[in-house]
Amino acid sequence: MIVPRYRIAASNIAGAGQGLFLLEDVSAGQVLTAPDAIDRTYRYDELTGSPELSAQLYASARWFEDRYTVSPDWPDECYLNHSFEPTGLWHLGFVFAARDLPAGTEITVDYRHLLPPGEEEAFTDAATGQPIVGLSWTESLRTSTHALAALLDGTRLAC
Repeated sequence: MIVPRYRIAASNIAGAGQGLFLLEDVSAGQVLTAPDAIDRTYRYDELTGSPELSAQLYASARWFEDRYTVSPDWPDECYLNHSFEPTGLWHLGFVFAARDLPAGTEITVDYRHLLPPGEEEAFTDAATGQPIVGLSWTESLRTSTHALAALLDGTRLAC
């Protein structure tokens, strides 16, 4: 579920296709997206061990530890594009505004939090050309928790 009003339009990120853009100003720390309608999660070995599920790995995202969802129906949240300097902070399936965001801002997240540990995305970061490689669960949780705490304390740290 996307909380603020938004629109889908051509992304500002080269090669990214469509993106999700705010239609209203959002304050730092405000929830941008929240989980809803999640029927179940899968262990990564379940995803890769099933021909039906492994064909949908492109539509999977890590939520916590070794648990992933699969969303082949492409809800609008799928238009959140990657950035190493994201406007949104992914934390346990929620996306929080990483700073005050004016209307018109494209919402981005760091895909390293969504990928399996060590897995490299099929494309590179558009701004840096660097590979996007999944973080370990511990590193993802540590960095996103630290960044969220800093946001809520009124300071901004790198996500």
